[in-house]
Amino acid sequence: MSIINLSPAQLRKAADLQDKIAQLQSELTAIFGSESKVAPKAAPKAAKPAKKKGGMSAAGRAAVAAAQKARWAKIKAAKVKPAAVKAAVKAVVAAKSVKKGGMSAAAKANQSAKMKAYWAAKKAGQAKK
Repeated sequence: MSIINLSPAQLRKAADLQDKIAQLQSELTAIFGSESKVAPKAAPKAAKPAKKKGGMSAAGRAAVAAAQKARWAKIKAAKVKPAAVKAAVKAVVAAKSVKKGGMSAAAKANQSAKMKAYWAAKKAGQAKK
């Protein structure tokens, strides 16, 4: 609890207790003499460096990296195609290069003319408003 949050009565009580403690310590010093030490304060402990939570050792990271590299090597090895397969795929692709469907040039020109008329009418309608 902070001193700022204490009430005046609590502050007075704390001050009285401190005075009593000081008086008792002086009495103990008088009884035992200046040679004895009365309840020495414990030295503050040196702050430990913050321990890193989680984390992984260098050996652990190396093991994970090696395992991942092995996985990728296995995947890449499975994807490698022989040259004969590549040539066959190329031939099939070349044979299928004939365009299917799509618009003829006349249909494309017709559609373009319709859209130009549509947008011209729409812009003219907006200009009137």
